[in-house]
Amino acid sequence: MEMIRADHVSMRFRLSADRITSMKEYLVRLVTGRLKFKEFGALSDVSFAVQKGEVLGIIGHNGAGKSTLLKVISGILKPSNGSVTVHGNIVPMLELGSGFDYDMTGRENIFLNGAILGYSKEFLTAKCQEIIDFSELGEFIEEPIRNYSSGMMMRLAFSIATVVEPEILIVDEILAVGDADFQAKSKARMLELMGGGTTVLMVSHTMSQIRELCDKVLWLEHGTVQGYGETAALCDKYEGKLNSSKGDGNGSTENE
Repeated sequence: MEMIRADHVSMRFRLSADRITSMKEYLVRLVTGRLKFKEFGALSDVSFAVQKGEVLGIIGHNGAGKSTLLKVISGILKPSNGSVTVHGNIVPMLELGSGFDYDMTGRENIFLNGAILGYSKEFLTAKCQEIIDFSELGEFIEEPIRNYSSGMMMRLAFSIATVVEPEILIVDEILAVGDADFQAKSKARMLELMGGGTTVLMVSHTMSQIRELCDKVLWLEHGTVQGYGETAALCDKYEGKLNSSKGDGNGSTENE
């Protein structure tokens, strides 16, 4: 069964071409018609399909359009052209904790974040203790999350997103959550979801993760598809290009 289909998706943004230093200057230029824009193409004619239970890895340099594509698939952004068809509920793990209220406790945020993801109070009540146990927050679950470290917040967000067992999981470098022990547990949880039939789209700069976890790979550069298909062959080709670029002195970092 096809869970995700992207047909000729393009995404363009209008960026100000002027160096504006204040809101007043922006409004004056807008009202007087002197505001200039330039168009930036983040994605261009991207097409692919993902079957139920497949894990699709998305690779490419910084600025290749990977995160933009995940946001389009998640419904956060509407494409400028083309269409995306999705069958099933999506949990986008893009900016962990973005739906949290910092004045509420961790426990309260389980229900808030879960509701944002579309789950009922009854379902979340049944899953609450499981989420708390997985997060390893212990007594801190009753503290306002403004007192949490970034690692604690990410652990809670990851626990909420994965315990609810989504049909489609959208992942952006998520396996770097927390300390080494929690990363190992996170990886095991991801493998459990994948083995249980969850469809996954994941971005990672760690090629060993892509090779180990992904059934197929989509390779983007400057918003265009460079390759789509079998994991090992495309990873070899991508890493070969990286090594060639480094040899020429034109390589770029792999941190986004």
